[in-house]
Amino acid sequence: MRSLKMSLNHEASVKVLLVGQILMVMMAIASAAKPFRAKKSSHNDFLDAHNAVRAEVGVGPMTWNKTLENYAQNYANSRLKNNCEFEHSGGPYGENLSEGYGEMSGGQAVKYWADEKSHYDYASNSCVGGECGHYTQLVWRNSIHLGCARTMCSNGWMFVICSYDPPGGYIGQRPY
Repeated sequence: MRSLKMSLNHEASVKVLLVGQILMVMMAIASAAKPFRAKKSSHNDFLDAHNAVRAEVGVGPMTWNKTLENYAQNYANSRLKNNCEFEHSGGPYGENLSEGYGEMSGGQAVKYWADEKSHYDYASNSCVGGECGHYTQLVWRNSIHLGCARTMCSNGWMFVICSYDPPGGYIGQRPY
């Protein structure tokens, strides 16, 4: 009977040891795994890209505005609840949105908007052959404050927003 009792205790000890090892491995994996966070774009990445495009058409530089940055970040974060559905905030500021796969930088988003320049006809002050509203907001001479943010969506896309104050891009008015 004693040998039977020993083998039951040995079997239980082996099970406890295996469960303990499994738990240790799971704890090691859990402590090493960190939620993915998008690398924060420097506000200079956004600001420098904006000001370079504005300088090309003789428009003065913008300055970074923390209030606009906070507004943009709060809106970007709110999009996570809606699967990053592409929708404007409807807020009090001018606004450009962009989405791109992976680690889209602020400079890449601005380049995307600036590429609409080819559709903007200054002589007629209209878009010809495509969208140009993002571009005209980017170079709007009266917009002098900027705040931007990004967030990584669960689908692997980066949601980017830039907010402008005062807003621009009004139809019928020239950006510069």
